[in-house]
Amino acid sequence: MSIQQLTQTNTDAYMHAADDVLDALETSPQGLGASEASRRLETLGPNALPDGKQRSILAMIGAQFADFLILLLIGAAVISGLLGEVADTVAIIVIVVLNAVIGVVQEYRAQRAMEALKKMASVVAAVRRDGVVVEIPADEITVGDIVLLDAGRVVPADLRLIESARLSIAEAALTGESLPVNKTIAPITDSQAPLGDRLCMAYRGTQVVNGRGVGVVTAVGLQTELGKIAGLLGETGEVKTPLQKRLAQFGKWLGVAALGLCTLVFVVGLLRGEDVLVMFLTSVSLAVAAVPEALPAVATISLAFGARKLVRTNALVRRLPAVETLGSVTFICTDKTGTLTLNQMAVERISTTGPAEDGLTGTHLESDGAWMWLARAMCLSNDVEGFAEGELVGDPTEVALVNSAIGAGVSVSELSQSLPRVAELPFDSDRKLMTTVHENTSGGFVGFTKGATESVVARSRIAMDEAGHEVALEREAILERADEWSARGMRVLAFGMRKLASVAEEPEESDLENDLLFLGLVGLVDPPRPEAAEAVALCIEAGIVPVMITGDHPATAFAIAKRLGICDDPDQMITGVELDALDLHHFEQRVEDLRVYARVAPEQKLKIVEALQDRGEFVAMTGDGVNDAPALARADIGVAMGIGGTDVAKEAADMILTDDNFASIVSSVREGRRVFDNIRKFIKYTMTSNTGEIWTILFAPFFGLPIPLLPIHILWINLVTDGLPGLAYAAEPAEGSIMQRAPRPPKESIFAEGLGFDLVWVGLLMGSVSLVTQAAAIELGWHWQTMVFTVLCFSQLGNALAIRSDRESLFTQGMWSNRPMLGAVLLTLAAQLATIYVPILQGVFKTKPLTGAELGVALAMSTVVFWAVEVQKVWKRRTGR
Repeated sequence: MSIQQLTQTNTDAYMHAADDVLDALETSPQGLGASEASRRLETLGPNALPDGKQRSILAMIGAQFADFLILLLIGAAVISGLLGEVADTVAIIVIVVLNAVIGVVQEYRAQRAMEALKKMASVVAAVRRDGVVVEIPADEITVGDIVLLDAGRVVPADLRLIESARLSIAEAALTGESLPVNKTIAPITDSQAPLGDRLCMAYRGTQVVNGRGVGVVTAVGLQTELGKIAGLLGETGEVKTPLQKRLAQFGKWLGVAALGLCTLVFVVGLLRGEDVLVMFLTSVSLAVAAVPEALPAVATISLAFGARKLVRTNALVRRLPAVETLGSVTFICTDKTGTLTLNQMAVERISTTGPAEDGLTGTHLESDGAWMWLARAMCLSNDVEGFAEGELVGDPTEVALVNSAIGAGVSVSELSQSLPRVAELPFDSDRKLMTTVHENTSGGFVGFTKGATESVVARSRIAMDEAGHEVALEREAILERADEWSARGMRVLAFGMRKLASVAEEPEESDLENDLLFLGLVGLVDPPRPEAAEAVALCIEAGIVPVMITGDHPATAFAIAKRLGICDDPDQMITGVELDALDLHHFEQRVEDLRVYARVAPEQKLKIVEALQDRGEFVAMTGDGVNDAPALARADIGVAMGIGGTDVAKEAADMILTDDNFASIVSSVREGRRVFDNIRKFIKYTMTSNTGEIWTILFAPFFGLPIPLLPIHILWINLVTDGLPGLAYAAEPAEGSIMQRAPRPPKESIFAEGLGFDLVWVGLLMGSVSLVTQAAAIELGWHWQTMVFTVLCFSQLGNALAIRSDRESLFTQGMWSNRPMLGAVLLTLAAQLATIYVPILQGVFKTKPLTGAELGVALAMSTVVFWAVEVQKVWKRRTGR
């Protein structure tokens, strides 16, 4: 067989009979011969996932210094060093290096996603070669090998099943299907069948829950469905966060603006006849001051503080920018199973011949009627184990049935003694039934049959009512109720019984599953988490659109989504098959209106995320399975589940929810918004202050005034006011209305919502106050340069306090609500006074001690900016702007 044929068989193996697949792969149930297996292994390569493209540590380090703002900071450090400001140089270098270290660490950790995927796939497999069963490493399996499966094994490659005996495989990690899938060997005729519906296939990385089976390998390595996910992970690439994009844009704008303004200052000074060297040093000092060197530190510290707070709300951040990204998210795409739901089946509705109930209760067991017999059937007609240990193990549906009966007061141990099992007919997909036979210690035998409603009803002759009387079987009413429950997302099972005088050693189906006495229906669901609906409502209130993406059936997906408030219109749901039928253009036209995706494949999840991003949305993807990993990596922020999540999902994600709780995302969104608000406040603070210095020096010559500040004054103000007060913004609490506003538009500039206007008017006001002080002090013969130096410094401290909130007054917030800010302001105030009154510092800073009157005027003038910003906030509150 050619290499091309061997690698293409997997695409449609599920559509062909097992014998035809064996013939196509030139193998047999006895397996490949040793020599043929070796030849194929050499031709096709090992059943392993290749290493992803990984950058060296040096390449990672180099990439950290390519950002424009970082280059601008390095330039500022060099200039500061040339001016003799060693402290500034050291501070900037430390900030830049710390930023680079964090970036390298995060990239290195992100590359471990592929390693986790390979580790998951690394198992030992039982294969039949030359008719002999041998255990070999999974990476030595090749196409055409015959693999044996039994409970507990991980499927080592993609298989076309050729034998199945009650084989049940958990595929939630790959398909999102919450229940184990009962496998058959019959081919599937639908060429568009999603992975979860290909019942004759077993896929690499899934786990056998029950039964046994034999399959022929149809794909290995990257050709397996798991391998395709690995390929998608390698293609996702890095996605910049909103903060990174905004800061990059800000850095470029700042560099151009700083160079332009400082060139202007230099030219104006020369035109006035100022000394060339003095003007050069002044212009360069302004350029250094214009660059907020504390910005990377403030951003990093704000993100780190946010990450630390998120740990308390069960969210572990793997990549610091993810903290802020949550605050900008517009769509949250979440898996259903285990994220919005408990991933534990539970009885939702139950009925006999009368009205339906929410579940079994002790009252139901007071008479020996249909309720009692239904409870007995739920307890006994299953293969659940672990009763002695107190932890039930088995099929999740059967465990839910037993738990429901136990919860109503049924004693399993007593029931097993009074009705011991003596025979059974296992479930199979043709009958869609399972029957167990029990000896009645009072005499005779009783058989309990459970399965699909239509199958049980078709084999029932009569029904039992709640009093234990035989009544007419209302077939249409029962089927209608089952359909109604199915439409509400429940898995519906019907129960019947038959009393027998004797039982053969090997009973036939016709002996046990005809003339049944119908007992009732049980509807089961994987119920939503109790707090999920509230979390969804809070997301919607915050302007975030929750979207459910699942591999589950459409009816189940829509029912859960409706129950949680995600959607209420079937037109808002689409299936994987329907999605495939849409070209990218038409899909992108609909993507923002869709709320539920059912029966989707991993590559489709990635397509959904990318389509939303193409529409300008910022997307968070939550998930726990291998199938979620590519979308987690490609999303603006990937959120993995810590308890139920696979290692692959965790390594691909930016953040891990340690309690697997969707509701924790709401707290994370709040924290993300707080972090971005505080970084934005710092930018507003530092840029209004820096422009105040620039306007002061730029306009002084136009009013016939000498240059107000020396280079050392500029650098000192820049150091003390941008430093501690700026860093204190990281501790600013969230504003009260933070979760009542829509997310910031993803493409919104960092200067939006009036910040650009504030930079101009606050800076101009600060410069005007300084120049008025200078002119008045010169007129009065006071120490004008020291006064301007002090007014500029103190004005910036007042500005720092005023803009702690965009709307609330400082007097409403209280000085103690941000103690680090209060401490920073007081410490900076003391440091500035030291430059004026400590003799040794007077020589360094070229200052003169101010008289009481001079200091009083300087302090009064320094409050003008504070009061102006407070008045602006009053106007905002009154106008609602």
